[in-house]
Amino acid sequence: MMGFARRYCPALAACCLAAVLGACASGRGGNAELATSSEQTPGQKRAAIRLQLASGYYEQGQLKVALDEVKQAVQAEPDNAEAYGMGALIYMRLGQPALAEENFLRALKLAPQNADLSNNYGSFLCQDGRAAQSIPYFDAALKSRAYDSPAKALNNAGACSLKIKDNAGAERYLLRALQINPDQPVTNANLARVYYERRNYVQAGVFISRLRKTAKMESLTADVLWLAIKVQHKLGDAGTEAGWVTQLRRHHSGSPEYAAYERGAFDE
Repeated sequence: MMGFARRYCPALAACCLAAVLGACASGRGGNAELATSSEQTPGQKRAAIRLQLASGYYEQGQLKVALDEVKQAVQAEPDNAEAYGMGALIYMRLGQPALAEENFLRALKLAPQNADLSNNYGSFLCQDGRAAQSIPYFDAALKSRAYDSPAKALNNAGACSLKIKDNAGAERYLLRALQINPDQPVTNANLARVYYERRNYVQAGVFISRLRKTAKMESLTADVLWLAIKVQHKLGDAGTEAGWVTQLRRHHSGSPEYAAYERGAFDE
């Protein structure tokens, strides 16, 4: 399971970007009313322009240029929570966890009730090996009535609960996420993981079947494909198992998971 959660981190980081850019406009006061352009100070307007540029550079992978734009946004408006939240994501991508955390904490100090910042910081903690500490931040995000992306926090909380072997907590979060978006591949894959860990292979098979119908095979990690193989192996469905093996071989033939399959390590 650890491999699954770890390898999904880039996807989570991408969700974080959308979240921080979409929600931190209200970051100065959590649920404060969104300021219109006519009410913005010159500094706020300059900061907004710089952050739009930073977003574009970030998405293009020009991280140092994006970081420079963030720094200029902070110069224009030193208490801009969005700027610090964006800076944190950039530092994460640059492999600078200490600077990422510093920026997350500054953002949260400026906007303690901002649900997206709470979710993003929780994701950072989980990726940084502090999964147990991440759960309260996801819960804080979910408590916000203004939060418009609860499935993100629910999926993150579910994945991080699995990391700390809290299968009951993971199931609780993921079933709530499933109600919001039943076709989300990460939700179905993690629920399959929950039931596989419980040795409820029939129920795990239900979610693997859902995954096969909703996910693009090339988008699935080796860990998820190996999970699918193991579930079908436990169910004795050789035909479906062979189909998943083909996908693992096609997309991840050099992976440790494929090597495990070749040596028949279904119970490792």
